[in-house]
Amino acid sequence: MTVAADTFADFVDGLAEALDDHQATGEDWAARHHFSRFHFDRMIKSVGGEPPQALRRRILLERAAYRMITTKVPLLDIAIEAGYSSHEAFTRAFTKAYDVAPREWRKRPGHIQIGEANAVHFVPPASIRLPSRDVTRGPDLLEKMIEHHIWLTGELIRVSGNLTDAELDAPVAVEDEPDEFQTIRSILSRLVGQMGMWNAAMATREYDWSVEDHESLTSMRRRLGIEGPRYLAHVREVCTQGRLDDTFVDALCDEAAVFTYSGMIAHVVTFAAYRRTVVVLALARLGHDELGWGDPMRRVADRA
Repeated sequence: MTVAADTFADFVDGLAEALDDHQATGEDWAARHHFSRFHFDRMIKSVGGEPPQALRRRILLERAAYRMITTKVPLLDIAIEAGYSSHEAFTRAFTKAYDVAPREWRKRPGHIQIGEANAVHFVPPASIRLPSRDVTRGPDLLEKMIEHHIWLTGELIRVSGNLTDAELDAPVAVEDEPDEFQTIRSILSRLVGQMGMWNAAMATREYDWSVEDHESLTSMRRRLGIEGPRYLAHVREVCTQGRLDDTFVDALCDEAAVFTYSGMIAHVVTFAAYRRTVVVLALARLGHDELGWGDPMRRVADRA
């Protein structure tokens, strides 16, 4: 490990502990690490890609963005917490970084992190992420699980093509609520829609829920052909870049929410597995058991 890398890691650790120390100057930060301001700034920039004060201002803006969507604190208070002496100064800095004024961003937020994906970023609720010195590739198993999910969903739609409309729309016991029920059609549509919904959230765009109203199998196949590969591409990207613990904002919730990519993927895998199993069992009861339990072990072994 080089002196520069060690110093950069120490600087980020210290920054996390003293992020609200707005009185500390660039000279103060350099002195804490026993360097001149000139050499310290060059060293931090050589490793982190930006001078220490610029890095700190960016982290504070990212934290301010997080505060905007998770609290009802007035913008002026958030501006002061971020180290700005006036609402106007904060608005100028935020708008330059996010291409939209704070008030508008709060109404329709986007991604919290700004700058390079592999840079140092604010990580909710109150920490700073130091990027790995070596990019960690995502586990192949995770990608295989998503690939299996997309394939099996397609197979469930294919086999369901043998059913009558009455069989597709017959109630299937899924919910505990006696007044609510699901059908093979609605569950299949939700399996596809789940990926579409998260694709929309990660792209900060609206998801059209109406498409799931009594959706035809033809429409499901078409949507799966779009949403499945798109979702898998998202998973591969965050795995390859070692960004599973990075966050994104789902502005489509009633109140904007912050999720990690790893949590979102785990959510999809968990609930998709349950829904697929319900459909597999329902198909088997109707005499269509060619998919068995839809167990991924056989598919993963065959592809290997």
